[in-house]
Amino acid sequence: MNTRKRPNNLWLGRWGFILAATGSAVGLGNIWKFPYMTGEYGGGAFVLVYLLCIFAVGVPVMMIEIAFGRRGRGSPIDAIRRLARESGRSAGWSLLGWMAMICGFMILSFYVVVAGWSFSYLWKTLSGGLSGASVEDMAAIFEANNANPWTLGAWSTLVTVITMLIVGLGVQKGIEKNVSWMMPGMVIMLGIMIGYAMFSGGFGEGVAFLFSFEIGKLTSEGLLAALGHAFFTLSLASGAILTYGSYLPDNSSIARTTLTVAFSDTVVALMAGLAIFPVIFANGLDPSAGPGLLFMSLPLAFQSMPFGTVFETIFFVMLSMAALTSSISMIEATVAWLNESKGISRAKAAWGSGILLWLISTLAMLSFNIGADWTLASKNVFDWLDFLTSRFLMPLGGLGMTLMAGFVLRNEILKSELALPTVGYVLWLYMVRYVSPLGIVLIFIDSLGLMDLDMGSQWTWWLGVLIAISVFGELANPRLKRQFGS
Repeated sequence: MNTRKRPNNLWLGRWGFILAATGSAVGLGNIWKFPYMTGEYGGGAFVLVYLLCIFAVGVPVMMIEIAFGRRGRGSPIDAIRRLARESGRSAGWSLLGWMAMICGFMILSFYVVVAGWSFSYLWKTLSGGLSGASVEDMAAIFEANNANPWTLGAWSTLVTVITMLIVGLGVQKGIEKNVSWMMPGMVIMLGIMIGYAMFSGGFGEGVAFLFSFEIGKLTSEGLLAALGHAFFTLSLASGAILTYGSYLPDNSSIARTTLTVAFSDTVVALMAGLAIFPVIFANGLDPSAGPGLLFMSLPLAFQSMPFGTVFETIFFVMLSMAALTSSISMIEATVAWLNESKGISRAKAAWGSGILLWLISTLAMLSFNIGADWTLASKNVFDWLDFLTSRFLMPLGGLGMTLMAGFVLRNEILKSELALPTVGYVLWLYMVRYVSPLGIVLIFIDSLGLMDLDMGSQWTWWLGVLIAISVFGELANPRLKRQFGS
């Protein structure tokens, strides 16, 4: 029985979804982490493996979430429940929707604190508060910023308020209207930064760091990093993409839209690398500084360069936009559920969610100062929020969705929603049933540190050969062609 619900909200066009989903994917971690991993694990060799992982795990799972959202036309909880009922399955599968929605809310509870760093550093740049002679001086400024609960709390509160203002205005007037200028603006500012980096004196070294094809650097750790980033970078299993997918018009191609988002996310991350690392190398700084690269090394580098304050301001405006677009996406699932399922107006749903978010995020914020010793099993509130979401909720939620799409739902539901040619659908279904779950299991095992996978060992390469052979065998299987039709 088709229980398809008429949508309450829609993007004005496919590009509304693409910009919003890309904004969700491009966050603070993506701006420093992916470029650094690229340089650390072999440049072009890492990018090639990463793209393979995107096609094996990221793209198939993202297509699932968008299809779930558009078919179910609702929050993750309601959409998955409707799909399960349409296939004659238990509504208990909506537990996956609960996991996704809670996961996104928990991530945002500590992410607004990190996002607050961007806004505070933008203010410090404009007010002249970022002056130091060494990385140690910059580290002291960063530590002082975190040590003051009133200052740190004020900036995380500002991020929360701006996020709720935008989300409370609605899908078109709030989210789509704002990401339609934030994302192009962010790309333009990255382009300006790259132009500046070309004259920094370290551009050649930065390009070599990012794009030299060094297969010898592609260790087992690098392969797992590529696999994990391909999953986490697209905001999968956190409710954001599924909810955004519920607003996608029926005539939009899910496959083409997904590929566009994955491509855009990768391009923006590489652009960030071209903007950041030449400046770092030009000043002889460490490219492996992690988050400190953004808040310690880069401010120090800008200080010693012509027009440094101008480009430092541009950088932190861009970083703040990246933080906001991600924050908006992570609360949308909760707001949509309260609005659609509980009948609460969108504005009240946004501000009600915002109050609860503020309370939890305040506890996360205090983990950097007066609450640093409030620990359980050696983890404070901030650490626990990060640990539970990245190590458990996201991998388990993603695994559950692949199994539901591959083995639980009726084939004709997703086949009609994806509207792929026969060969494309069979390939996608095979990836969803076997390859993507295997990848997510490897991510889960690696994140928990349960075993040290040697991706260079012979058994792994034989596993790759078997997967390739089974893919072609699946495509050539006449029974499947008859089953799915042309």
